[in-house]
Amino acid sequence: MKAIPTAVPDVLILEPKVFGDDRGFFFESFNRRKFAELTGRDVDFVQDNHSRSAKNVLRGLHYQIQHPQGKLVRAVQGTVLDVAVDIRKSSPTFGQHVTAELSAENKRMMWIPEGFAHGFVVLSETAEFLYKTTDYWYPEHERSILWNDPTLKIDWQLHSLPGLSGKDTQGKLFADAEHFT
Repeated sequence: MKAIPTAVPDVLILEPKVFGDDRGFFFESFNRRKFAELTGRDVDFVQDNHSRSAKNVLRGLHYQIQHPQGKLVRAVQGTVLDVAVDIRKSSPTFGQHVTAELSAENKRMMWIPEGFAHGFVVLSETAEFLYKTTDYWYPEHERSILWNDPTLKIDWQLHSLPGLSGKDTQGKLFADAEHFT
């Protein structure tokens, strides 16, 4: 596995070494020792989540203001555009975002540490998305930033309005959202 740096140094794209032949393929999707070596973090993942979504469904931008979650995310079917926004006021990259295309084909993963809002949009007909988290889900602490916030200027690669949950239509503007110190 190798780490590919992004414009926001704490967010990394992880690319596994894939062994393939005419029977199929094999790769290690997680190895705690290698993950610590690549990220500089020895984390305990406590929860795995799995979602399936249709084309143009956008989920995010989510975070937990208490019990913040680091996330290791990947698409196991289809293709998504994954987005991480730095919402740490003390960070030199505060308000900046990283995007990456994650797919079953490229098998890439994104490491998003605590202190970031996270979201993704489905680019293929459907996608199944898996992510490991460093803390449990606490709905009372979950927050959402509006996906199309004009100050963030995220290019979601959409050609029409996305499918959103009620919660995501009620996201706050970045300037009005709660941030980490």
